[in-house]
Amino acid sequence: MSIFSNKPKVAPVPSPASGSENAAPRIEKTDEEWRRELTPEEYRVLRQAGTERPYTGEYTDTHTTGVYNCRACGAELFTSNEKFDSHCGWPSFWAPLADGTVRYIHDRTMGMDRVEVRCATCDSHLGHVFEGEGYGTPTDQRFCINSVSLKLVPTDEAAK
Repeated sequence: MSIFSNKPKVAPVPSPASGSENAAPRIEKTDEEWRRELTPEEYRVLRQAGTERPYTGEYTDTHTTGVYNCRACGAELFTSNEKFDSHCGWPSFWAPLADGTVRYIHDRTMGMDRVEVRCATCDSHLGHVFEGEGYGTPTDQRFCINSVSLKLVPTDEAAK
């Protein structure tokens, strides 16, 4: 089901009443551990739900074939097969790698009503997902993801 309606697409956004928004991640670390392992910018985006400036990210215009992993924990999240040029300033994907690799949270910060995307393994902030923008992708969705939240593993490196 879609995260926005009853159309079949990706896993639905869990409702606050379901309790699944608060499901424990599989990797849990203290704030101090995350600060030691991540750069200040990675920490700001991944652990404090920040956003990198548009058109500044490493993967905004990348067309390399491979898998995009969570920069914090290494979980596989997206592939280059679902990446598309949205010209929005951030890497865009029309679907995650598989159901259960990301989780969704209703985000009502900054006076907006959006759907936040987080890594299901370590609960790091990745970005947001939007629907109905007319991009013509198979899901009609745009997973707008911060480059700093990702680490691309090119196909040729993965084969080694």
